[in-house]
Amino acid sequence: MSKLEFKYMRIQGKVLVRNTMHAKGIFSMFMQMIREDVMEEEDADLFREINDWFAEELPWPPPCRRQEPVVCWFKTENTDEMVKMIRPALWLLDRYEVPYYLVYTNTPGEIVYEDQYQVATKADGTLQIDEVPPAWSPEE
Repeated sequence: MSKLEFKYMRIQGKVLVRNTMHAKGIFSMFMQMIREDVMEEEDADLFREINDWFAEELPWPPPCRRQEPVVCWFKTENTDEMVKMIRPALWLLDRYEVPYYLVYTNTPGEIVYEDQYQVATKADGTLQIDEVPPAWSPEE
């Protein structure tokens, strides 16, 4: 099987954000954990160090600053150093048993912001729910 290659990667949880109807991203997940005093202080400080590094190295997308309904994705072509820096945050999520998903795609949606490391895509705010399809296996 050939190697799968994707342009974008996102780390997200299971909780949907009201203004995007998409899963909350890793930074928002941690900010909520800090606000709710879920983590030990040493662990919260570790995340703050990680967050500070990202704040220094990556531009903060203006649509995010304005709290517009966007979803942010890392560009996989430039993520080696970012993944190295985010790995301790994944360890913290595991430690606190917070479920998360690494989502890869080539079609993140309509891009409304882009820089060297990331894109922000327009969230349309709609979530479609389909009925359960009929079973694919033959009846016994």
